[in-house]
Amino acid sequence: MLGLYPVAEVRAAEEEVMSRTASGTLMQRAAFGLAGECARLLSTVVGRVSGAKVAIFVGTGNNGGDALFAGARLQERGVAVQAFTLADRHHEAGARALVEAGGRVTAFQEALPDVDLILDGIVGIGASGPLREPARSAVMAANRSGALRVAVDIPSGIDADSGALLGDAAFRADATVTFGCAKPGLFAMPGRSFAGAVRVIDIGIGNALPPPTGQVMEPIDVLEHFLEPEEQDYKYSRGVVGVAAGSARYPGAALLAVGGARYAGVGMTVILDRRDGVAQDVVRTYPDVVTTSEDPRHFERVRAWLCGPGLVGDAADADLINAVLQASVPVVLDAGALSVLADSDALREAIRVRGQRGGITVLTPHAGEYRSLFDDDEQAAIDSGAIVVRKGPATQICAPDGTVFIDTVGTPDLACAGSGDVLAGLIAGVLAHQGEAAASVPEASAAVAAATWMHGVAGRCAAHADRPVLATDLVRVIPDAIAKLRRGELAW
Repeated sequence: MLGLYPVAEVRAAEEEVMSRTASGTLMQRAAFGLAGECARLLSTVVGRVSGAKVAIFVGTGNNGGDALFAGARLQERGVAVQAFTLADRHHEAGARALVEAGGRVTAFQEALPDVDLILDGIVGIGASGPLREPARSAVMAANRSGALRVAVDIPSGIDADSGALLGDAAFRADATVTFGCAKPGLFAMPGRSFAGAVRVIDIGIGNALPPPTGQVMEPIDVLEHFLEPEEQDYKYSRGVVGVAAGSARYPGAALLAVGGARYAGVGMTVILDRRDGVAQDVVRTYPDVVTTSEDPRHFERVRAWLCGPGLVGDAADADLINAVLQASVPVVLDAGALSVLADSDALREAIRVRGQRGGITVLTPHAGEYRSLFDDDEQAAIDSGAIVVRKGPATQICAPDGTVFIDTVGTPDLACAGSGDVLAGLIAGVLAHQGEAAASVPEASAAVAAATWMHGVAGRCAAHADRPVLATDLVRVIPDAIAKLRRGELAW
């Protein structure tokens, strides 16, 4: 798991470590790691280190110092390094080290030479306002160039905590080398689209950092939720997932939701038969699915319920949601259920009470549904008592204990009708498969994040070779995506 740390916590950790280490130690560690990553990129992408050309944009602070000292190390390896200052002052020791190594330091004059790599050392994680001239012009020139672009700690122009664009320009990196730990702004949108590949360099502050509240899933973390069956397993031990979905108006939603749930590792998928013909359609497509007319409150074998895809939002749907929420197992509410929830104070209160009693509820709104439910309240998960999957670019999984997972795998290919139904089914299936292992908020939120990650991988697999993606494609490729994860072939 990759922990994400806000700037205030990073600064506090750096100060604690600097109080007991020699002056400049952290900067030298950062510069060493930065130079190594730049050399690796030059070698793998450009084809050479010695003889390559590097330009450095240098601001006034320590971010520029990191870049200058890294430039000195690259110069010593045969790279031709030229630093361009963007203000009246800069890190003098770093500039002196670069010059002594044979590099050049000059003021930026709007013309950018032909180079192999551009290093962004303009502003770091403490930046709070838009880029001013000539930094803005330098960034625009870099973004137009064909050179490799590497950001130091955070792309200049991006807020390190939120990922927000601080003005009308930001450095668009191919890679960002960040120090000590990852920052949320490198993974939240739009920062994620400017950061490129993120590489974290250890500079020795890890022990001074608190436990992270923000996290990014890595393949090894996701694998824990998609393990192969064990020899003593049988269908009920693997979990039963219940699905209450679909309607005469939207029968396909049930097929997609069940399709996602079936591949989550469960031993059985059950669809609630509401006598509208939907359950029979599902069974004709998936003969392994079982139908039931039993009240969701009393179906003891079901270890997680999904309710909502394809519901139309009438009084009968409200009664169904109320019944599902009274079950003692995790409940995932999606699509039509969220529309009902937005108009029902009683149901929202039931979710809050459920959370207070330790029950797990997952809400999966897209942007419009989120606004209807929470009016853009950033504390929605904490206030509602539910795990909230805020779908969109860089989907966020927000838990009522304050933990936030940022998904890094989802792609625009997932923006298609029915994609959310597949995701909701996959989430419910993973929760059912985990059973008691996902009975607490931290465990359940990690399971939800893992399912979201796998949904993103399915999108990437379905889009292979530039194929257009439909929700039915996602269902089809989920087994292949899981197989790739188990074989260690996924590195997102």
